[in-house]
Amino acid sequence: MESELAALVNLAASTVVGGMATAGWESTRRAMGELWRRVHPERVDTVLAELGETRAEVLVARRNGDERAERELVGEWGTRLRRLLTASPEMVPELRRLLDELAPVADEAEPRTGGIHLTANASGRSRVTMAGRDINTTKRWSL
Repeated sequence: MESELAALVNLAASTVVGGMATAGWESTRRAMGELWRRVHPERVDTVLAELGETRAEVLVARRNGDERAERELVGEWGTRLRRLLTASPEMVPELRRLLDELAPVADEAEPRTGGIHLTANASGRSRVTMAGRDINTTKRWSL
């Protein structure tokens, strides 16, 4: 169960931080506010302010290509979410529901970490097909 919780927290933190840099920022902010309001209503204003600060940091990190800074922010929010769920395990289903709600926001987020670098050399009659994700080919090459 501990590894399942860790996976959920990591996914949630990554989704939240990724959502901060998209048009879905308000949905992300609202969802996190709802989550904290149910457990610690007295902390909601502080959490919302911290989300705003983190958003500014994420936008700067993305603009500067600073993946390490973004990973650190994911880690920070992961720690906060883990503490929240450890103190209130009954919120696990609620976090899962919020993740489902935020799935479209996560889908529009730019890649948060890593990248793809493809290099190919072809000579003569060689053909190279490269893709960073899905690829569909319909043409059959004949020699």
